[in-house]
Amino acid sequence: MRNRPYPYYDIAEVATLRDLIAYGETHGAENTIFYTGRQNDEPMSFIEAAEEIRSVGTYLQELGFQGSHIALLGENSTEWCLSYFAIANSGNVVVPLDKELSAEDLAELIEHCGCEAIFYSEKYREQIAWFQDRGGDFPDMRYFSLAQFPEYLEQGQKLLEAGSTLFDRAPVETDTLACIVYTSGTSGKSKGVMLTHGNLASDVVATCKCVTARNTQIFLPMNHTFSWASAMFAAFLYSVDAHISGSMKRIVKDLNRNKPQNISAVPLMVEMLYNGIWNNARKQGREQRLKNMVTLSHMLMTLGIDARKRLFRKIHESFGGRLETIICGGAALDDKLQRGLFDLGINVINGYGITECSPVVAVNRNHDFRFGSVGKPLPCNRVMIHEPDENGIGEIYVSGSNVMKGYYKDPEATAEAFDCEWFKTGDYGRMDKDGFLYITGRKKNLIILANGKNVSPEELEQKLGRIEYVKEVAVYEENRDITAEFFLDEENYRDARERLAEDVKAFNSKMPSSKNVKKIKVRDIPFEKTTTMKIKRYLLNARASK
Repeated sequence: MRNRPYPYYDIAEVATLRDLIAYGETHGAENTIFYTGRQNDEPMSFIEAAEEIRSVGTYLQELGFQGSHIALLGENSTEWCLSYFAIANSGNVVVPLDKELSAEDLAELIEHCGCEAIFYSEKYREQIAWFQDRGGDFPDMRYFSLAQFPEYLEQGQKLLEAGSTLFDRAPVETDTLACIVYTSGTSGKSKGVMLTHGNLASDVVATCKCVTARNTQIFLPMNHTFSWASAMFAAFLYSVDAHISGSMKRIVKDLNRNKPQNISAVPLMVEMLYNGIWNNARKQGREQRLKNMVTLSHMLMTLGIDARKRLFRKIHESFGGRLETIICGGAALDDKLQRGLFDLGINVINGYGITECSPVVAVNRNHDFRFGSVGKPLPCNRVMIHEPDENGIGEIYVSGSNVMKGYYKDPEATAEAFDCEWFKTGDYGRMDKDGFLYITGRKKNLIILANGKNVSPEELEQKLGRIEYVKEVAVYEENRDITAEFFLDEENYRDARERLAEDVKAFNSKMPSSKNVKKIKVRDIPFEKTTTMKIKRYLLNARASK
């Protein structure tokens, strides 16, 4: 198997999301897209998708929505995707909301963004009822239930049949604002990221030039930008099937039903798959046999023989039988998971992105990758390591056509985020001599010790997370001490708590004294997380500062 640089894939250039849909309609035609989520899971062709987007968009314009901010709240579904495109491509601005937020938090974002309408799933009827009870705060708000999507579709189709050209005449250009995305809030304060059609189109084109995918399954929450570039948008450029999964709890069921070749997922899902394989082997008394097979596979690979599909056939069959690639993003990924799944014949393509960059900045390629890295910068942007230290580590700066327009109603934060043309990501990293980017931590998470040394909690978390019974770990400063808080797999490892102190001691012995864990905490429940499964650090930091 080759692993070296090669030319970019030949991908069409599109300037807006409207161009993206038109391309899929022409080149995908009767191919199926957006299987899951519709009534009876009926398949939909690219032509049908484009027609429904045009119809609902026309209906919105007939109602007087033009340049309006329209919120979108719901679980993963075909109607969610079609509503997104209908809003953005009709000259309006879509505001995708995090479905895990409380009604109060959602109201705050809706008010901040000045939304005139909201499309919502009936699953979130309670939150909508709460808004409606506070009618004085949102007197002109219009409500559109996704359960009534067929009705909006029918109204739009009648308008089109009567000759309406509202949709085609809507002002959608490269610099037209397409969406306002509120950051996930791991630090406690969300900002509205303004992304244009040009930002989003350039990012998905560049991503598809680097990574090829067929028959994709989306497991990420749809309100997260990574799911757009890696699957929802990319499907129209690839013109291939796109399945939507409503829940991570259904991962194995969905894999077996849809039999995808590629999936888009957050690292937690990758970890679930990997741990599930080894836990099943352990329960069946086959763990040592599986280890021996991996060793054999390594020997054969050194001889140029790739027998992984045959050696691990039963594992692949448990995931539908066709899974080749996992496109992973949204949070940091332990390279142990990359290497471990690669050993079993599944390639995990890790990337790096940030909402402000639409979101992908760098990505490993199908056959040009480095374990532990997040790949090379996309062709639509440049990456610079600002003020690198003696180890080449500095803040990651990005400049390119995918970089946001700014933060909504926050010129001060926008100005602070830029250094001339460069967007300051707040992430620290380094680049190797071949141009592969490695993330070392988040600037605001750095632990600054009394001796002036900086410690990246992410580095310690990744290493501590390799202890076999550690499910989750967060490292932070408490009373000047480096503290590690653990959530353990006590179901499969009954003695986990008893072993932890010795294992952390062994970890400390291999690390510089400045990076030694001084305090250990064990929690009984998982950490509170964002919808992309990032631990909400601000909650830990607030508790530690008391």
